[in-house]
Amino acid sequence: MPLVLDAMGSDNFPLPEVEAAFQAAALLDTKIYLVGQEERLEPLLADQPDDARVELIHAPEILEMGDKPARNARRKADNSMAIGMDLIKEGRADAFVTAGNTGGAMANGLFRLGRIPGVKRPALTTILPTKKGYAIAVDIGANADCKPLYLLQFGIMGSIYAEKVLGIPEPRVALLSNGEEEGKGNSLVKETYPLFKNSSLNFLGNAEPKELFSGEVDVIVHDGFTGNVLIKSSEAVAKLMMDVLKEELTSSLRTKIGAGLAMPAFKKLRQLMDPRQIGAAPLLGIDGLVFVGHGRSDALALVNSLKRAQQSVDAGLLESLKNALKGEFTPSTSGEDA
Repeated sequence: MPLVLDAMGSDNFPLPEVEAAFQAAALLDTKIYLVGQEERLEPLLADQPDDARVELIHAPEILEMGDKPARNARRKADNSMAIGMDLIKEGRADAFVTAGNTGGAMANGLFRLGRIPGVKRPALTTILPTKKGYAIAVDIGANADCKPLYLLQFGIMGSIYAEKVLGIPEPRVALLSNGEEEGKGNSLVKETYPLFKNSSLNFLGNAEPKELFSGEVDVIVHDGFTGNVLIKSSEAVAKLMMDVLKEELTSSLRTKIGAGLAMPAFKKLRQLMDPRQIGAAPLLGIDGLVFVGHGRSDALALVNSLKRAQQSVDAGLLESLKNALKGEFTPSTSGEDA
């Protein structure tokens, strides 16, 4: 089944999307539907080699970064996200990838595909580099305000994603808090802790960021506000470190020689910290595979996003999520106010 790429998503659309569509079609040997305004895409497609695996689907409208997600997703009913997700709903494609407005992707996902039965709130995830590999962080911005049941479902969905897509057996799940001890954290964390403790998850308890980045946790769970701050702070620190290293290692002949000798280690570090290598993150809980990448995504990031989407399709991620979320989790979480 084909994959769908929103051609009007990234900050520099549509050139990175066009390049990524042809590269991914060849790399994955699969059909790519490129969805966007044909008058802007056709001149760029003319510059690419003929490849029947890339097909243009016209979408006359664009959901801009500054648009209010819910209102404009309805007002611009023919936006590229909506048209792309309709291909999934119609059974013509398996997964949708965009580097556009995250709120717009969430709104269109809810309007066009709906939620997996039983899911209270879909959540946005990402993959973070750690000392021992990678970890899943969920939610990173889709839900600023959460209830304990939402976090429990985030933990379940994140655990399944880690197992199915990253190949981590029995993922270790923790709640992000300001201390490891039970009883630490704000009221949300304290109320959520018993739900995790009584669940079937491989729950470690609370964790601080140091446990996350040292590789002791496979899935870290938090509300979207906290998660967004965590991700942006981590990105800022990583950029600071790379900028300082670059400046210091080129400051004198001696440091330049040392940098040359250590270049393999620096290349490995740069690759580990490069978000383009990870690509897009799934909106878990939507009744369809929807992936959202960074607005700064270039062709490499978008190709890796499509690869991540294909891995999720091959792993049967959506069906696994549906099976895990059937019914109620515990007697105490049956209501919306849990």
